[in-house]
Formats: sequence, structure tokens, C-alpha cells
Amino acid sequence: MKKLKKLINKILTTVVIVIISALVYLSTNSFNEDYQPKDKYKEADYVREYCSGEIEHVLQDRTRVDCLTDEYAIEFDYAKKWAESIGQSLYYAKMTGKKPAVAIIMTSMKDEKYIERIKKTDENITIFEIKSKDFVN
Repeated sequence: MKKLKKLINKILTTVVIVIISALVYLSTNSFNEDYQPKDKYKEADYVREYCSGEIEHVLQDRTRVDCLTDEYAIEFDYAKKWAESIGQSLYYAKMTGKKPAVAIIMTSMKDEKYIERIKKTDENITIFEIKSKDFVN
């Protein structure tokens, strides 16, 4: 019985340590820099401003195309999320019969490298470059 209690305590201690470590990691600047744009505007603000089609078109599986036009299924994302935007755009295009496109929101000239990565990954994805309202040269 004592051995079982010790084992349970070890497991619980390990779980608590993992959870605390994850929370600390998620709150660090390095995580936030990768996923939180320096732009004070949200992705949805750019969708509303630049989409000339249907905003938030809902597919059968309940996923949402940011902007669906007569020609394109467009995924809007900040440049640092370039890889995610490619996958979403290709999926939405397949599901709608439209051409894949990404609208990449750039917060600085440094974001140009992400545009190049998209071009290298799939030359059939149309790229719309958007300079954020807080764009820095």
C-alpha cells in the first residue's frame, strides 16, 4: 500500500511539474513573439477591410474560410504563421473548388522572408501582401 501511495505521489508530482512548465513556457516572450503580432489590429480587422467576397464562409466540416471570392479561397494570417496559412488555404481551395490564396499581413520588412518561403513551398498559391497598419520599415 505504501509503495502504491509513493507511486501515485510521484506521478502527481510529475504531472504538476509538466503543467507548470507548460504554463511558464506559454507565458514567455519567445512564445509570444512567434505567435503574437506586434500589430495592435487583429486578423479579422484586415479580413473586413480587404475581403471583397464572403467573409467567414462556413464549410460542411464547420471550418471557416476567411474570405471566399468567385476565384479564391483566401486565408488571412500574420507572416510568422506562413506555414499554417498554406495548409489552410490548400484545404479550403480543395473543399470549395476555388484557387488557393493567402493574404499575408506583414508587420515589417523582415517578414519578406516568409513570403519567400510560401513561394518556395507552392507556386500555385496566390499571395496577397498586406502591410499592417503598424508596419515598420
